[in-house]
Amino acid sequence: MSLNADTLLDRNRLKQQASKWRIIAIAVLVLSALFFLEKGSKYSPIKSDYIARITIDGVITDDPQLTKLISTTADDPHAKAVLVWLDTPGGSAVGGQQLYLDLMKLSKVKPVVAVMRSMATSAGYMAALGSDHIVAREGTITGSIGVILEAFEATELAEKIGIRPIVVKSGPYKASPNPLEKYTAAQDAVMQNVIHDFFGWFVDMVAARRNLPRDIVEKLADGRIYSGKEALKVKLIDELGVDDEAIEWLHKTHDISSSLEVKDVKIEKESDSVFDDISQMANGKIGSKLLQRLDGLKSIWQPNSL
Repeated sequence: MSLNADTLLDRNRLKQQASKWRIIAIAVLVLSALFFLEKGSKYSPIKSDYIARITIDGVITDDPQLTKLISTTADDPHAKAVLVWLDTPGGSAVGGQQLYLDLMKLSKVKPVVAVMRSMATSAGYMAALGSDHIVAREGTITGSIGVILEAFEATELAEKIGIRPIVVKSGPYKASPNPLEKYTAAQDAVMQNVIHDFFGWFVDMVAARRNLPRDIVEKLADGRIYSGKEALKVKLIDELGVDDEAIEWLHKTHDISSSLEVKDVKIEKESDSVFDDISQMANGKIGSKLLQRLDGLKSIWQPNSL
């Protein structure tokens, strides 16, 4: 039976459409397989010995998930040592203190080396003190040992534009400093006591962990930053280098094989997909949560951008 031209064209179109849908179906199957393999590798436990690497970057907050990750790594018998990558300007004083305590606890069960990247200042340096050994590059920015509490006063501006702030509170120091009222010398004394209390703890920590006299640390802890090279000279760090030097130190001092693979251990994200993160970012939720968690005492290096 002969076929006319229209019938042949229709059959060719059907074949082309069928081929197209086969290709799409195969692509979907391949992508699905890769997705499930990736998820399986992400969540399946590592069964061979390795050196764990934990990355702490960005602004430090009091992060229970990071504490849990460090604790889980401590309990993993296959993690023979831990590298802690630090690339942070610091953050909340309590967040830095918690990381210091977490890493101190970790170092009691396996050797820990802090590897400073571009920056590890303030609460970032505080966290590094929880390790057994600190490595930095020559150009790494570190130090900035100190504590800060920031606020502003807008009473004169309010007066100029005809606004009279009304503040009713139970005591003279409640909610101080408050931008809606004059900042007094008495309020300043109270705030300074709080700052110096935590700062004293920070200085004591540096003196104890770096085996330095307290009076020397007090001179170093005037808020200034140091390059990695300068930090080595004043004994705020132990060695210049990167991962290779850190692993060599582990090999020499703890007999950790330098041939062990270094594997990143990460926090399992709670959001179901990247679309949740994009949605939160669009709604300003991520930024607002970060600002809320940085309220209060901060140990952070903030260069003047003006």
